Amino acid sequence: MNPSRVDFFVDLAYGLLILLAAGLILVAGTDVGVAFGIGALVSYVVHVVWKMARFDPEWMTEEVTEKVEETITEEVTESVEQTVAEEVTEEVTEEVTEKVEQTVTEEVTEEVTEEVTENVERTISEEVGDIIDQLEQVNQRVDRRPRTDQIDEMTRGEGETGDEGDGQ
Repeated sequence: MNPSRVDFFVDLAYGLLILLAAGLILVAGTDVGVAFGIGALVSYVVHVVWKMARFDPEWMTEEVTEKVEETITEEVTESVEQTVAEEVTEEVTEEVTEKVEQTVTEEVTEEVTEEVTENVERTISEEVGDIIDQLEQVNQRVDRRPRTDQIDEMTRGEGETGDEGDGQ
C-alpha cells in the first residue's frame, strides 16, 4: 500500500469520528458526545505526531523555518524596496531641483545681464547722440551771434546812425 493513501484514509476516518461526536452531542446528550469528541481529537493529535515522526522527524522544524524565511524575505524585500524608493526619490528630487534652479538662475542672469547691457548701451548711445545734437545746435547759435567787439561796433554805429536817423 501507498503510505500517502493510508494517511489519507486515516485522516478521513478521524474526520468522520469527529463528525460522529457532533451527532452524538445532538442525539445522545452532551456528556456522551463531548467525551467521544475529546477522545477522537486526542487520538488524532497522537496520529499526527506519529505521522510526523514516521515521515520526517524534522518536518515541523523545516516547515516553520521555511515559513519564517519566506515571511522575513517578503518583509525585508518590501521594506528595502520602500526605503530605497523613498530615499532615491528624495535625493533625485533634491538634486534635480538644485540643478534646475542653478541652470535657470545662470541662464536668466546671463540673459538679463545681456539685455540690460544692450539696453544701457542703446540708451546711452541715444542720449549721447541727443546731447551731441543739442551741443551742435547751441554751437551753431553761438556762432551766429555777434562777438562782443562786433556788438560794440554795432552799438557805436547804431548810436551814430540812430541819433541822426531819429532827427525828431
